Amino acid sequence: MRELGLRDVVLFNIAAVVSIRWLATAAHIGPGSILLWAGAAVFFFVPLALAVAGLTARYPEAGGLYAWTSESFGEWHGFLCGWLYWVSNLFYFPNLLVAGVGMALFTFGAQYAGLAENRAFMLGASLVVLWAALLTNLVGMRVGKWTQNLGGLATMVAGIAVIGGGLYSLALYGPAAPLVPEPEWNWNLLNFWSQIAFAFGGLELGAILSREIRDPSLTVRRAAWISGVTIGGFYVLGTLALLALLTPERISVVTGLAQAGDALAARFGMPWLTAVLAVLIAVGILGQFGAWVGGSARLAFQIGLDRYLPPSFGKLHPKWGTPHVALLTQGLACTLFLVVMQMGETVRTAYQLLVDMTVISYFVPFLYLFATAWKHGQRWSAAAGLIVTAAGIGFSFVPPEGVHSVWLFESKLVGSCVVLGGMGWALFARARR
Repeated sequence: MRELGLRDVVLFNIAAVVSIRWLATAAHIGPGSILLWAGAAVFFFVPLALAVAGLTARYPEAGGLYAWTSESFGEWHGFLCGWLYWVSNLFYFPNLLVAGVGMALFTFGAQYAGLAENRAFMLGASLVVLWAALLTNLVGMRVGKWTQNLGGLATMVAGIAVIGGGLYSLALYGPAAPLVPEPEWNWNLLNFWSQIAFAFGGLELGAILSREIRDPSLTVRRAAWISGVTIGGFYVLGTLALLALLTPERISVVTGLAQAGDALAARFGMPWLTAVLAVLIAVGILGQFGAWVGGSARLAFQIGLDRYLPPSFGKLHPKWGTPHVALLTQGLACTLFLVVMQMGETVRTAYQLLVDMTVISYFVPFLYLFATAWKHGQRWSAAAGLIVTAAGIGFSFVPPEGVHSVWLFESKLVGSCVVLGGMGWALFARARR
């Protein structure tokens, strides 16, 4: 049954794409990040919206970028695109959970911030969020969509509160530091460009759910533009609001939103604001995770239908009609990775290697997406998307500060393409045999 209408897809997109933690990261870079947001919106996010809208209208069936690439470039390229997208998300989910739970704790106040260093608590809290999001998706979109809907609404309310308060403070008192819009170009800023592109990723996720969207060719197109304008404005105005309240060097990439809440509460006499922001952030994280779990599971389901993953991935639950094998596989894999993240340093280092291996692999499917859009006539927008995506991949190879061995860092990233591509080829060849 098609449970998702325009409102649901708009909120799904917001829940999937918007991450409040990027506001603190961008504000810490300084006022120059506002131009980076605007540039990424024009040259990456708008082309992405155009590509998703156009390709969904042409191929309204489920599967999203996996189906589009298969139809345009053949089965191997379609599988490689879907495989890399799905696997990169498996390693991304645990980091999203831990970062989100930690940020929510910091926002609740200093008395709770110490829990972020408590491995048992972080593991337990992350598992609660993981399985709450997974189980709501397991029983069907009629229930699961409300996880994403509430998450999208909570994220927007938190953003509106910070943006409204920050801009009001800007009008009354001026910025905390001069707002010089020109970025100071350096290697760290170039490395941040790939994070900007990553922050805008997720608009393509809704198209994977076409099987459960009413009139997908029209609904996905409308939702892409409505949510796209909202998300672009959120990132630009949110960064500006943080810079109105705090100087860049004072903004922590982890606790930046909590700092902004404290500054607003102190400036306008609203001590309750920080607690409200903490609750909204926690609900937003649950919604974001629910969106990615649900979308990724349906991608694995579609690949399972084509027998490139084990056929059990292509089965639906007899009662709820959901891809329960794909959902439970993701839940068990994320549980395992969360446990590994809390273990000894050697094991965690090995896991971090796997996380680093997914940095490049996440962007490869976007090359396929924009190449497909180019093939179907979207020349200028697809060219812009391809250039930005290729730049994001290239800048991902720029080692961040503090790297002890540049050669080791580079070899891990190069190894990502070889290892994950090789695993994909083995699965594909086995399925063809």
